Amino acid sequence: MKKLFLLFTACTFTVVIYAQNNDASQYYNLGKGFESPKIDGSNFTKVKVDVGGDFVLRFQSLQSHADSAMAPLGGNIYLPSANLNLNADLAAGIKVNLTTYLASRHHTNTYVQGGYLLIDQLPFLNSKIADNIMKSFTIKVGMMELNYGDAHFRRSDNARTLNNPFVGNYILDGFAISPAAEIYYRPINKLKGLLLMGGITNCVTDPNLGGYYAAGTSNYTFPSTHYPATYKPFNMGKMLGYYFKAAYDKEFNENIRIRPAISGFICNNSPGGALYNSDRGGSPYEEVMNKKSLYATAYDETSNVTNGYFGPGNYSKVQSVMGNLFAKVYNFELFGTYEIAKGNTGLDATYNVVPFTFQNSSIEGVYYFGKHHQFDIGGRYTSVHKDAVAGFGYNSATDKYAFAPVGAQLTSRIQAVFGWKLTDNIVAKLEYSKQTYSNFVTYGTGTDPFFEGLMVEAAISF
Repeated sequence: MKKLFLLFTACTFTVVIYAQNNDASQYYNLGKGFESPKIDGSNFTKVKVDVGGDFVLRFQSLQSHADSAMAPLGGNIYLPSANLNLNADLAAGIKVNLTTYLASRHHTNTYVQGGYLLIDQLPFLNSKIADNIMKSFTIKVGMMELNYGDAHFRRSDNARTLNNPFVGNYILDGFAISPAAEIYYRPINKLKGLLLMGGITNCVTDPNLGGYYAAGTSNYTFPSTHYPATYKPFNMGKMLGYYFKAAYDKEFNENIRIRPAISGFICNNSPGGALYNSDRGGSPYEEVMNKKSLYATAYDETSNVTNGYFGPGNYSKVQSVMGNLFAKVYNFELFGTYEIAKGNTGLDATYNVVPFTFQNSSIEGVYYFGKHHQFDIGGRYTSVHKDAVAGFGYNSATDKYAFAPVGAQLTSRIQAVFGWKLTDNIVAKLEYSKQTYSNFVTYGTGTDPFFEGLMVEAAISF
């Protein structure tokens, strides 16, 4: 009874916070779309700036279970997150965006998340040929969210949570904010609904001009290899990554819609690729699966921001492909993901590099009901499998490997959610989640470890 009272209090407290009555749908999908539609610049008269924001507050009641001694967690509201969004019409068919994390789990200070320039028209060329070409093309350039796959449209970005029907994000989280340029082709003829996109990026979240590598020894070779201290310049031409997407979005009528999509991402030389390690807002499942051996750090939200995620971390090489299917039939939505990611871990190609292969699959369904479809219930199942890694650096004298073989690992999560959209700007969610881990030695070798419990989330976007 006490826990239910706390949940009710948390939900009530968070949803009554004031929100400006502005149309957030012009910047957020709200379950209705993916890429932003073409800009209609015909009504442009002067530079116009829109100020928006996101705010989220959560109540967490999750517990971790493993053979290892886990840090016990209470049930409480933890520190909220907030975003500041500036969007401006600069010219006919040209917009700029700037997003700032006012408060986030990963950092205690305010900092810029990213921004981009979106170009759907080229009025400064005064060319009818350019105008006709741009009817089907879009250019997007900036330090921005990479459009790899469709899953990133249904995840939370710090306090921006309205387009995520659930509280938690995906386990293998293909999300990155990096310097990039993207070109879109969306025909307006009989092929309307087709989207083709190509992009380039330098693959990192914190771009720099060089890096210092201290002297060290590779423990993954036999005999071991010593590397001297080096200063390494980072040249973008040698570390460019490429990605693409092809999608077809077909609305048969107002009740039936389907969108299959295929995406790829290739980065063969990076000082610290961040496609699967770029969530600077942090996981909403705070401090789960932290061991007591971390001492005070087990409760430091800025030191442990990836709870519930599982991926390669920073990498020197990655090649990924993701397939998605979205379908809407009357009040029911279905979204599925299958992804394979292969590459090498390590911040430099010569230091303790280990190959990896991840397989990611996810399926979710959401049903909307109520007079205005303001309520929803949904479920999501996600599974991530990491292939076994053979040992290398074999020493015949000791019959041991410098790098011992690692068995396959599997983690899976179920999420069940009830959502209530009070207005287009205010959403509350109650979620049950359970995530299990198999063959994660750090948690012990007995019964499969897991975390489980309830989350309450209330979010405002305007």
